[in-house]
Amino acid sequence: MNPWQFIKEARTELFKVVWPTRQDVLKVTIVVIAISLVVAIFLGAIDFGLDKLFKFVVDNR
Repeated sequence: MNPWQFIKEARTELFKVVWPTRQDVLKVTIVVIAISLVVAIFLGAIDFGLDKLFKFVVDNR
């Protein structure tokens, strides 16, 4: 395939793309940040709990 033809076809396809609105991007970004925080807190709590459990088991051996 000719590189110039590829560029023309790629440009044509990009004009067909339905780009998200600024509001859509903002909403999805907020959801991603919220889910990331929830997962981070959950994993942090699991890590903290397992650390305390491990120390308890090792100290009472």
